[in-house]
Amino acid sequence: MTQPATPRVPSRTFGSVATAMVTPFHEDGSIDVDTGVAVAVKLVDDGCDALVLHGTTGESPTTHQPEKDALVRAVVDAVGDRAMIIGGAGSNDTAHAVRIAKGAQRSGAQGLLVVSPYYNRPSQEGVYQHIKAVADAVDLPVVLYDIPGRTGVAIGDETLDRLAEHPRIKAVKDATGNVPAGFERMARTGLEFYSGDDALNFDWLAHGASGVISVVGHVVAGDYAEMVRAVDAGDLPGARDVAARLRPVVAGMMGGGQGAVMAKHALHLQGVIPCPVVRLPLVRPADAELDALATMLREEGLLPA
Repeated sequence: MTQPATPRVPSRTFGSVATAMVTPFHEDGSIDVDTGVAVAVKLVDDGCDALVLHGTTGESPTTHQPEKDALVRAVVDAVGDRAMIIGGAGSNDTAHAVRIAKGAQRSGAQGLLVVSPYYNRPSQEGVYQHIKAVADAVDLPVVLYDIPGRTGVAIGDETLDRLAEHPRIKAVKDATGNVPAGFERMARTGLEFYSGDDALNFDWLAHGASGVISVVGHVVAGDYAEMVRAVDAGDLPGARDVAARLRPVVAGMMGGGQGAVMAKHALHLQGVIPCPVVRLPLVRPADAELDALATMLREEGLLPA
């Protein structure tokens, strides 16, 4: 009798469940490092084995180098070896992105998230040279962030193939929404892939992704860890059940396209952060949106009844 195949667990340079963490601020808009540390510790306790600091959800375009470095240092000190700390090094100014990357390494980050340069829409050669310059500047493993809906420029196939040859580029956070294309790219390049879209986390994991880099993980990191364990065990029905259970949470936090804003308000409603302030151009949601968020969290057992 043929024995069932043992599930094959993918390699995981950047862990399996990462949350793209918010950057807490005080009421006056200054960075609140102590609350950032508390959020990081909570997320690791909840099941994250990696955290991304100063990505899009961390309001990277409006946080500055000393602030970034201070939060990375404090979180690394607090978390220790319980989770990998990945620093965001995103800018459409290559020299600036290099400075951010070097600062993250000096501050103790163990990896980097590098997004393609946004707004100025460089050629594919420009995308390649930008990312290569950042990867060349540090001694950290790099996960690329492909999110053309925000940056205005995708990382093309030929560009990705060239970048995959770089010794420090290990993975892709894919937020293109195209799982079949990612499945082919994963096989072709040998890079690890991470879901960058909470609505597609199960789809990516079922196709062999190494893990997820999540916004919704701020409130359900343990559920995503459960999903990963089920996929690793070959229990796709069990993982699918988790995905179905989380569908209202994903829709409630991500449906309006304001993940950073909604994640802060969800944490504030839960009492995790004292202040949900965001920096312009992000703004507070309308009262109706906040009421809907609170109702969803309560109905899903994520707030007291």
